[in-house]
Amino acid sequence: EHRFLPRDFAMHDIKAIRETPEAYVAGWASRGVTDAQTVVDTLLALDVELRAAQTTGQEALTQRNAASKLIGAAMGRKDLAEAERLKGEVESLKDTIATAGEVEAEKARALKDLLAAQQNLAAADVPDGADEDANVEVSTWGTPRRTGPAKDHADLGEAMGLLDFEVAARMSGSRFAVLKGGLARLERAVGQFMLDMQTVQHGYLEVNPPYLVKDDAMFGTGQLPKFEEDLFRVGEHLLIPTAEVSLTNLVRETILAEDEITTPMRLTALTPCFRAEAGSAGRDTRGLIRQHQFHKVELVSIARPEDSEAEHERMVGCAEAVLQALALPYRKVLLCKGDMGFSARKTFDLEVWLPSQATYREISSCSNCGDFQSRRMDARFKRAGEKKTEFVHTLNGSGLAVGRTLVAIMENYQDEAGRIAVPEVLKRYMPEGVTHVG
Repeated sequence: EHRFLPRDFAMHDIKAIRETPEAYVAGWASRGVTDAQTVVDTLLALDVELRAAQTTGQEALTQRNAASKLIGAAMGRKDLAEAERLKGEVESLKDTIATAGEVEAEKARALKDLLAAQQNLAAADVPDGADEDANVEVSTWGTPRRTGPAKDHADLGEAMGLLDFEVAARMSGSRFAVLKGGLARLERAVGQFMLDMQTVQHGYLEVNPPYLVKDDAMFGTGQLPKFEEDLFRVGEHLLIPTAEVSLTNLVRETILAEDEITTPMRLTALTPCFRAEAGSAGRDTRGLIRQHQFHKVELVSIARPEDSEAEHERMVGCAEAVLQALALPYRKVLLCKGDMGFSARKTFDLEVWLPSQATYREISSCSNCGDFQSRRMDARFKRAGEKKTEFVHTLNGSGLAVGRTLVAIMENYQDEAGRIAVPEVLKRYMPEGVTHVG
């Protein structure tokens, strides 16, 4: 019960909700919350009840302290009747304080639980819309392959004898795969290439973080409490669904000096990711697109509020650079309010072209979360010469999902013989002289 709220972290700013409730009603309603008005009304009612209990408790405490002092004075002048009356008053006030404390704790828990369940508000320039149909295409790059072989990557891999779903299912169940030989090597090459590009060319600091984290860490980045069913639990820990969790939590419960993020703190990691894929029944049931276990190069930035918008555009560019280096056609899409993730205030998706489906499929999602996650993690910074602290802004994105990039390479680089040409930039990661897989 309430295990996701270990400390009195801020989450949404109740003072801001109190001052501009209509902004939160409109903001949450635009993100698909059908009872947004009820949610805000309930939050404000709990806030009033909480503050009333705090006031009652504080006033009773003040009265008790005053009465306690008067008892000594009454005893000193041997006014035993007055002393007894004051003792009775103190006992009564103790009960009032205890009751007020219980009410305060109850209302505080209810308020925090409800605040924790509410998603981030969208940025002003995010388009309205309920689902992906309202997303806006910003740009495209490359020419989609519409001629030549267009076999599905799963068929290609199985025909080569290098991709096996059946043996994976026997040991692990559905949504797992076994990669072998040249295909396994190509996947490893993809991950190493991405990590090298993000560290050497784009200045991200490589991190090797834990893959198992506590509930507090998942709460901090917004996976808990709402998305618990999509996580794999191992004893007292949870397997990360993305390295965003580990990387962003590096600054939890810290106060950074401004010079530590004058240039945004940029972190990256190549890790396995684990997702239950709850609610995805019937979607991408075959192949590598939607797996319980996959690898991804994650990008995370910690920035000052005034720098986060520019950092968001830069991060998207860092992800685009991978696709361009691999010569994979893609498009950049601005997500509408109804299609964004829980913690995001603005999100760009990159969608790569898959010839077998003759369509673009998501391969990277880059989000600016504003101060939403930092409030949940209590991650702050202090400007030079200032006493007051501010919440940092956090950003995260895929740079890229390794499995989906492998899918795109297999389909876009396939030839008539059913082999996969190795992209030029990956050849140095493959055995010398290897130009094709299969």
